[in-house]
Amino acid sequence: MKKDTHPDYHTIKIQMTDGTVFETRSTWGKEGDTMQLDIDPLAHPAWTGGRGQMLDSGGQVARFNKRFGGLTLGKK
Repeated sequence: MKKDTHPDYHTIKIQMTDGTVFETRSTWGKEGDTMQLDIDPLAHPAWTGGRGQMLDSGGQVARFNKRFGGLTLGKK
């Protein structure tokens, strides 16, 4: 197997905007570095489980439903 083909995988600290700090392993930075995130874990949908909203630009969803709304996948 070739040597030095994989990046260095080491322990770093992650600091959230609310001050919370935890350790994880990453290829980012150097051993012991601290990554400061700009994402607020109390408001971001990735942490809060927020639901995404589908935007209907130009009536595309309505047009799709008009064309394919009557289709079914089961046998009759």
